[in-house]
Order: sequence, then C-alpha cells, then structure tokens
Amino acid sequence: MSEQYNTVQMVEITDDHKAQRIDNYLTTKLKGVPKSMIYRIVRKGEVRVNKKRVKPEYKLCIGDIVRIPPVRTAVKEEQNINLHRVSTLESHIIHEDDRIIVFNKPSGLAVHGGSGLNFGVIEGLRALRPQHQFLELVHRLDRDTSGCLLIAKKRSALRDLHEQLRNKQVDKRYHALVAGQWPETRFKVLAPLRKNVLKSGERLVSVADDGKPSETRYRVLERFQHCSLVEASPITGRTHQIRVHCLHAGHPIGMDSKYGDENFDAKLKSLKFNRLFLHAKSLSFNHPVSQERVRFEADYDQSLSALLSTHKNDI
Repeated sequence: MSEQYNTVQMVEITDDHKAQRIDNYLTTKLKGVPKSMIYRIVRKGEVRVNKKRVKPEYKLCIGDIVRIPPVRTAVKEEQNINLHRVSTLESHIIHEDDRIIVFNKPSGLAVHGGSGLNFGVIEGLRALRPQHQFLELVHRLDRDTSGCLLIAKKRSALRDLHEQLRNKQVDKRYHALVAGQWPETRFKVLAPLRKNVLKSGERLVSVADDGKPSETRYRVLERFQHCSLVEASPITGRTHQIRVHCLHAGHPIGMDSKYGDENFDAKLKSLKFNRLFLHAKSLSFNHPVSQERVRFEADYDQSLSALLSTHKNDI
C-alpha cells in the first residue's frame, strides 16, 4: 500500500505549530514518509519556507508559508492494525473534546507500538480517528498499569499540558494493592531513583544515592488481612516510580513481575488474579482552552473490582 502526496502543498502555519522544528512538522504532515526522505527534500531545497531554503532545525513561526513538494512512498504495515481491536478502544474513552482525549487504558496494552509491538494506544486511536492529523501522548503509563491516560489533539494543547506537568499542576492519583499493612503514619516516600537498562533492553529501576530525586505521597484507602489498598500520588515522574517506592517502603505491589513479592503474588494467583494491581484512578489539570480545573476518573476493570469485592476476605 502506498500513500500519495501527488501535488505541491502550500501550508500557512498557525499557532498549533508555532516553534515546532520543520523536520518534525514534516514527519507529522507526511505520514509514512521515512525521515531520510524528509531530510533529503529539506536539504535539496524542495521544501521552502516563505520561498527560502531552510535547515531541518528551523523553527516555524505563525504565518510562515511552507512549500511541501510531491512525494510518494510505501506506507508501513501499521495500517494493518486489527480493526476489531481498534473498535474496542472506543468504549475506553472517558472524555473527548476538540483538544484532548482522556482514555481508560486496559492493563497489558502498551501506550505506543515498538519493541516488537505494532499496536499501542496511540496507534489505535490514530486508526480510530483518521481525521485528526495530530494525536500525541501527554504522558505515559507502564504497559501493565491501567487507568487514566491523557492524549492531546492539538500541538497547542500538548504544549500547555507539558508546561503544567513541568510546573506540577497535573494531579495524578493511583490505586495500588500492596503487601502487608501500610503504616497510617507513612504519608510519603522520598528516595532517589536510578534507571538501569539491561543488555536485553529491559529497564530496571533501583533506589540509589546517585539517582534522581523522587517523591511519592501515599494514603491508606482500605485494609485487608494480608495487604493494603493505598492511593499513591507521584510528585515527580520517574520510570516505575510508584512500583519501586512501594518496594522500598517494604510493601511491594501485587503481581509486579519486576518489583513484587513471590508469596503475596502466589496468594493472588490462587484467586485467579493475574495482573499488576496498579491503576491510574484519577487525573486533574487545567483544561488547555478554558484553563478551568477539570478532573476525570477511570473505573476499575472487572478483575480489580472482583478481587476487592468477591475475594476481599481472602486477601
């Protein structure tokens, strides 16, 4: 299958693409075109901004007129995404407007394709919403974590939300089922985290003096015989932060294949529970258009609900 861009395009830059590099803009605009071809047409002067040659790092300004030459290329088989699987994503959309999508991500689904996967949330949503040229993740969730995931539908919304993340204006609340009795007096874990990448490409995070400063705040939601349901609020946004901080506190999360406890996991498996019990329950932030404070909640899936209701006396 091939994508055709048969005619010259003359595009006026709006606020959505202000300050974006021309090479990144063209990558979004010319879907399926290899980066090597994009750099070639820029280098050869076939791409012009206000009738002048530019370098790939040129940052676009509002009102710039960009000339994009005709190109033809084979599109990768990312179009070959299972349509039934894509259609199931619709039911996981919590909220959608012309700037954002709030999505209740299922456990086991990656946020984006890669590492041998050709299907993730973002690829699926792009296939579900082909009319939207711009759909990008505002933040990420681990593959096995479920719950609230925020996607921007405009570059201006992405810029605004990234700034809120930097300024710690986005409030994320996670629910985690952890081994043992979390102390009522332990409201936070402050422990620096260092990321290690193994030869296999697997990422493992550990508490280390030379790690990046990291903080997670906690409160107990419910106690059971052998475990606790806690709410975790990450103040910083490090890889695997909540999972490693729970382990560091002596209360690893249930069914965590990297940082878990074998005995606790065996107990959960005996109850036919087989997923990481970490769920991004809520997300609040200032809406990128109105700047009003908004809050969204993601319901538990069937397995989380069943464990806490049907089996609450067994855990």
